[in-house]
Amino acid sequence: MRPTLVLIPGWLCDSVVWAEQVRALEPFAHSVIADHGHRDSLEAMATAVLAMDLPERFSVAGHSMGGRVALEIVRQAPERVDRLALLDTGFQARPSDESGERERSLRMTLLQLARRSGMRQMGVEWSRLMIGDNASPALKEAVLDMVERRSVEQCEAQVRALLNRPDATSLLRSIKCPLLLACGREDHWSPLACHEEMRDLVKGSRLEIIEGSGHMTTMERPEAVSSILREWLQWSNHSGVAPEDSERGAP
Repeated sequence: MRPTLVLIPGWLCDSVVWAEQVRALEPFAHSVIADHGHRDSLEAMATAVLAMDLPERFSVAGHSMGGRVALEIVRQAPERVDRLALLDTGFQARPSDESGERERSLRMTLLQLARRSGMRQMGVEWSRLMIGDNASPALKEAVLDMVERRSVEQCEAQVRALLNRPDATSLLRSIKCPLLLACGREDHWSPLACHEEMRDLVKGSRLEIIEGSGHMTTMERPEAVSSILREWLQWSNHSGVAPEDSERGAP
């Protein structure tokens, strides 16, 4: 039987962010995509995933905010997670210093833009931080279409969730299941250095670098992401120890 793979979207994203992976991984896993609705905490989002009609044990892959939700799933029910993949995400709480205030100001500025000018216009500003320099016009439009499908109320709820996110440092140290980390080389929002820290916290984890991609790796370099997830489903079925870290060039 194919394992069940729960795919968790990030901030303002929906099933489109995982569409290419669902198709590519169909022979290897039964994919289920989470929907955060109007939930305004990472903990509530994780609880909602655990309440879905899932087998007792499943695999989890989260992108961006979805990676933080995936970590909360492990916090709440570690015995149910067979393997974990975290893509373009982070693990620390919002800093209490000036950098944390800058983050809060940026998120609130985007939220105010959404209220004033609509979600698509907010998405134009947001996507400048998220998408790599080599992204095609079609990809940029697909991202904007996805953001536009979210409501201002959902945007506000997810902003609250991210600003009040819990720290996952000690949780990462406790992870026993096979862990894959992946990050776009040009991801300036959730940079490579953060993923290297996570790798160092979890013995046996593997870090993959997606070349030629910014933050939206699943859409910018779908073949590369699908390839590493397919290998992750396979290597974690054996020894539970990841192969060496590697770098993935643009397909």
